[in-house]
Amino acid sequence: MTPPDFPFRSGPFRIGDQAQLTDPKGRMHTITLEAGKDFHTAKGAISHDEILDGPEGVVVSSTNGTKYLVQRPLLKDFVLSMPRGATVIYPKDAAMIVGMADIYPGATVIEAGAGSGAMTCSLLRAVGDEGRVHSYERREDFAEIAAANVQRYFGREHPAWEITVGDLVESINDTDVDRVILDMLAPWECVEVVHKALRPGGVVCIYVATTTQMSRTVEAMREYGGWTEPESTETLLRSWHVEGLAVRPNHRMVGHTGFLITARRLADGVELPPKRTRPSKGAYGQDWQALVNAQTQGKPE
Repeated sequence: MTPPDFPFRSGPFRIGDQAQLTDPKGRMHTITLEAGKDFHTAKGAISHDEILDGPEGVVVSSTNGTKYLVQRPLLKDFVLSMPRGATVIYPKDAAMIVGMADIYPGATVIEAGAGSGAMTCSLLRAVGDEGRVHSYERREDFAEIAAANVQRYFGREHPAWEITVGDLVESINDTDVDRVILDMLAPWECVEVVHKALRPGGVVCIYVATTTQMSRTVEAMREYGGWTEPESTETLLRSWHVEGLAVRPNHRMVGHTGFLITARRLADGVELPPKRTRPSKGAYGQDWQALVNAQTQGKPE
């Protein structure tokens, strides 16, 4: 039986806990511990009983002598190995979303779409049992995968989570929410409903994969009004090789995965003061340039 406080408790491994086995080459296997059961690999078998009632951070040996480090899996490890429907938001971007959107304990958060549940797990971890995460997912098969992954990670149905199968624009009935996280193909279609759902001062954070999606979303938010100036960012992660005097960046890195757009909702009826800087020449077409010139004509630099 899975402990009710999984996956956050410490102490000895118990029946129902997940254990992560790491071999000498860094390959990881995650197992759910059961009494009397064996885990079989090409390097031999490992008895679950050898892990049960023991601490994290120990080393066990398979029947052919291969040694494995035993630990509880971190959320990033779980995300990278979870069953997927849609592509997951990778840990480096999930961490940035939680930080840049300022997700805090007790917050009310809307998420669309849920995908495979990777971002959902990070949001639920951040809001805690006293918060609320309402996820929207268009595809029922993706919603089922997300629900299974969330329950597998937390070991139970999370009390703060609700998932709705349907389009956000057509299904949303939330109001006065604190944060909105969007991961979808056309987030510019949701600008109005997200603005209505957020409380003044609330934060929207949008994950998109391409520059064209980013540009269209930012311009849609500017045109709609009611937002602070959208901030667009990209996070690149590079690891380093450190061994004695051989200190250098690794040849492989986690490069582009997506862009994040963040903005805050203004109070009703408030317009953002006009920008004091002009856009670069050629940044917009003739219609846009004529509008900018009309708005800035006669104003001091």
